Amino acid sequence: MPRETSPAVARVLPVIFVLLAIAALAVLLAAQTPTSAKSGKNAVQPGSVHFEDIASQVGLSALNVYGDDKRKEFIIETTGNGAIIFDYDNDGWPDIFLPNGSTVGGFPKGEEPTGHLYHNNQNGTFTDVTAKVGLARPGWGQGGCVGDYNNDGNLDLLVTYWGQNVLYHNNGNGTFTDVTEKAGLKTARAEWSTGCSFVDYDRDGKIDLFIVRYVDFSYDSVPRPGQGEWCQWKGLNVMCGPRGLKTSVNALYHNNGDGTFSDVSEKSGITKATGCYGFTSLTADFDHDGWPDIYVACDSTASLLYHNNHDGTFTDIGKKTGVAYNEDGAMQAGMGLSVDDYAHNGFQSIVKTNFSDDTPTLYLNRGDNGFDDVTYSAGLGMIKKWLGWGVQFYDFDNSGWPGILIGNGHVYPEVDGKGLGTSYREPKVAYYNLHNGTLANITADAGPALNQMHSARGMALGDLFNDGREAALVNNMNEPPSLYYNTGSVGNFISLQLVGVKSNRAALGAAVTLVQGEDQREREVRSGDGYISQSDLRLHFGLGKAVKAEKIVIRWPSGLVETLHDLPANQYYVVREGEGIDPKRTRGVSKVQVGVSRSDAK
Repeated sequence: MPRETSPAVARVLPVIFVLLAIAALAVLLAAQTPTSAKSGKNAVQPGSVHFEDIASQVGLSALNVYGDDKRKEFIIETTGNGAIIFDYDNDGWPDIFLPNGSTVGGFPKGEEPTGHLYHNNQNGTFTDVTAKVGLARPGWGQGGCVGDYNNDGNLDLLVTYWGQNVLYHNNGNGTFTDVTEKAGLKTARAEWSTGCSFVDYDRDGKIDLFIVRYVDFSYDSVPRPGQGEWCQWKGLNVMCGPRGLKTSVNALYHNNGDGTFSDVSEKSGITKATGCYGFTSLTADFDHDGWPDIYVACDSTASLLYHNNHDGTFTDIGKKTGVAYNEDGAMQAGMGLSVDDYAHNGFQSIVKTNFSDDTPTLYLNRGDNGFDDVTYSAGLGMIKKWLGWGVQFYDFDNSGWPGILIGNGHVYPEVDGKGLGTSYREPKVAYYNLHNGTLANITADAGPALNQMHSARGMALGDLFNDGREAALVNNMNEPPSLYYNTGSVGNFISLQLVGVKSNRAALGAAVTLVQGEDQREREVRSGDGYISQSDLRLHFGLGKAVKAEKIVIRWPSGLVETLHDLPANQYYVVREGEGIDPKRTRGVSKVQVGVSRSDAK
């Protein structure tokens, strides 16, 4: 029989329980907070960041065509296109490819919109060379990714479509050849593919191909606006989906080493994951076991984290690791993805964009196949009215601590003028990294360009002018693209282009750690990010005021670990696996001027 508790003890016990609960909560929050935030050290104020949209000045003028701009009858009209930055001609200057779409009504033959390849002229401008290089293909283009699938030293291009994806082999002479059927990538029927990633998942030195798919869609397979359960939004009759539509199935293709691929989707376990309306994929060795994993942002379904089992198979551990849902266990409508070591804890963390009436999601990687949703504690939980797409961890001023840039835009043009607190065209949002686990919204102070209204989709990063300043390329719905360039003062940097020997030639999956004193930051070479987009494969490290990179540790996909010391700042380095820096290819900052007034710290 239980002993009776005295009245005095009874009064004290609730207080003790409350104190214990507070203490436990404090321990939990401390475990979820980066080291620098716990100590309060290294907190900074945002520096001077001023963005200008210089797309028209540099020659990026082609119109993106993607469905009707006033009313969307089908979901295919809403998702838009990615943006791709890659050096297709190996001249050391990144070029640009922008996929394009279509309309439900179509176009007369010969008048269809196509994607556009812009050649970097090395003088602050670009020239459209699409037809000349063999990339003028119409259709409902989506996104893309790049990689050197045959290890010949030239980056190849995979463009996703609603219909049939296209693999373009880089001929090494400034032109491309469609090798889709020859490579074994032609599908038996039309598929709606969105994001993609080249990835050497079995570490045999040959990159394989992961394809994300959205919905199983055709015009006659869906009801019209307002005619189904998922065809209304806040009282408006809108296009239907994705809820209520059949999910499609992601795919994995193994590189056979002879220019062909084999579909290993089922064999690898990729198809065993729960249904996903998939958008963006990205790869990273999230748990530092030496093998690349694959994360997929899923719309209105649980996001997926395919963990590499080291034997050619994958297991979805998204729910187990905490990246399938948000911290409340709620399913989100994931769109875009970016990963980086924003907290300087040595691991790749994730930021994901979501639908309106929700926040973006920031997952802090603990390094033990576990992530914590730190969206609110980091400062990303204040804005819920915008619908996020393209996103990048972005070191605006070369401080060495990446902030975040988000491109927004609604899917329903019908919201305009309805008093719903949102709009079809929306501004960007920029968050500055305060070095203590939190980020500050600096949009209002970063120049009027970010507040210009567009319905943005894909976003990619690249040091397009070799001047030490990464720029953000954004593909806009039914408008020309935007190119956001920071004209404010920036710090020092180094840039690394990795060339694999035993590893795949493009070094996809290589992880690089910059060590400065007791501080460190890790980055990886990857194919696919942003929103169904591709950023420059060169790794850009901001150094702040430091005049050198003290130590660079490279973990190649082959397993080789290579260490470099005391690299002078403001240089572009090419590192060949096992051979170190190629001094003949090292160069400094260009003298290109891009036609804007800027404050230059170098």
